[in-house]
Amino acid sequence: MKKEKEQEKNRNRVKIIPLGGLEQIGMNMTAFEYEDSIIVVDCGMAFPSDDMLGIDLVIPDISYLKENIEKVKGFVITHGHEDHIGALPYVLREIKAPVYGTKLTIGLIETKLEEHALLGDVRRKVVKHGQTVTLGCFKIEFIKTNHSIQDASALAIFTPAGTIVHTGDFKIDYTPVFGEPADLPRFAELGRKGVLALMCDSTNAIRPGFTMSEKTVGERFDAIFSQHSKNRILVATFASNVDRVQQIINSAHKYGRKVVVEGRSMVNVIGVATELGYIQIPDNTLIDIDDLKNYRPEQTVIVTTGSQGESMAALSRMAAGIHKKVTIMPGDAVIMSSTPIPGNEKAVANVINELEQKGAEVINRDTHVSGHACQEEIKLMYSLVQPQFAIPVHGEYRHLMAQKNIAVSLGIPKENVVILHSGDVVEIGEEGFEVTGRVPSGGVLVDGLGIGDVGNIVLRDRQNLAQNGIIIVVLTLEKYTNQLLAGPDIISRGFVYVRESEDLMEEAQNVVDDAVQDCLEGNVTDWGKIKHVIRDSLSEFLWKRMKRNPMILPIIMEVDD
Repeated sequence: MKKEKEQEKNRNRVKIIPLGGLEQIGMNMTAFEYEDSIIVVDCGMAFPSDDMLGIDLVIPDISYLKENIEKVKGFVITHGHEDHIGALPYVLREIKAPVYGTKLTIGLIETKLEEHALLGDVRRKVVKHGQTVTLGCFKIEFIKTNHSIQDASALAIFTPAGTIVHTGDFKIDYTPVFGEPADLPRFAELGRKGVLALMCDSTNAIRPGFTMSEKTVGERFDAIFSQHSKNRILVATFASNVDRVQQIINSAHKYGRKVVVEGRSMVNVIGVATELGYIQIPDNTLIDIDDLKNYRPEQTVIVTTGSQGESMAALSRMAAGIHKKVTIMPGDAVIMSSTPIPGNEKAVANVINELEQKGAEVINRDTHVSGHACQEEIKLMYSLVQPQFAIPVHGEYRHLMAQKNIAVSLGIPKENVVILHSGDVVEIGEEGFEVTGRVPSGGVLVDGLGIGDVGNIVLRDRQNLAQNGIIIVVLTLEKYTNQLLAGPDIISRGFVYVRESEDLMEEAQNVVDDAVQDCLEGNVTDWGKIKHVIRDSLSEFLWKRMKRNPMILPIIMEVDD
């Protein structure tokens, strides 16, 4: 009887497993599981932190999905930003499942899949707002929301245990640049019918008030274009912010300027958005970058990537004077139309300094609005949906806690707010919730074509090399007799400049000579032991003399007589 009750209890619960997107901005990915069905909401990447030397991007650990691959029914994508679609080309190689999303979202995903030669291997399905798809035990309805990219969706996930509303990234914009405002009546309707849990975007939960409408940026652009009629204008923004680019083009057309789009990701996104009808470009407005020379500077606008100070982005190369086709000139007006992502502030400041040293005027006041809901919009979402449980998502821990406070202030019992960590398995139903376990989670590092082959040990070595350099000790021993034939020679890279540190290197040479001689006189034949003695002796000497710990790499070569 007790066993039957336990089975009944489990039958009325759905598992929610965040694989990324909690305690960080980016790498959003959540699995929902009920019996033999798993759906995955979003599949994003994160940018590497400063200590991840040489890493290109970070993707979620999908070990749990691979272990349960027969259960995975599909990927459901809320919108086309990199932190929600960036990992798809890597994950879909391992897990062959269909991908569902709205028109622009699927268009951007297809561009990615084409780059990775996966387009023919992955089934894609375009879903309209208001439509429902059935995947195993789940029914998923796409609901119109507003964000800083078109075709963003919230999801109503209908499960046997109850309805879960996942907002995706959202804001409430009553005057969007393109399309309709968010479908607030549908959220209210779901709330009246009963919602088990609300998984709400927490990115701006620490900010009071409302997020400004995207249209306000257009008004600001108009004012800047009017005031800088005799200057060339450059605008740096996120490639995926299609509405922002539309407003730049509107202002450029209004003031009779030609527009150049520069930066690979910008060109790709604008190409897809134009093809699908999400951006309207008047005839003869866009020109090729090579045609800039045919127009006076005040007749042109350059829309570029690099608003986050990325070293290889177009604006950074222009600022550093290494862009092949655009040179920053005195009098240029550069509009920074984004807010630095936490951690990028220094890189952005460096780019601004370089631009101003070249005589450009940098404008970054009131040139950006967020795509995420502030506190009052989050309150509105809770008031409409009226969930039994609150599960804050998309944000660092402080953001999740800020949203918890909002939920509690609106009458949701404190014990009904579920603060999860990536990798937690929470089982939730009308009777309550319980964190029942953990699955592997965390970042898998992508370096070039290698996925996951760089781990903590390799990163630690890279950090050590970057901080302290390397010393290589090379010696040659005769086979069988172990007689020293050549060396030991010391090679230094990134430790000291050898020509200016001859005394130090001579002393280090003597230390190594003595260590090798001691081993050979003591009939030590184990190469591992010889290397260990060399490493210890040299390391101790360098620490005493320099208070530095370079990586020491002894290499022993063997020669036949």
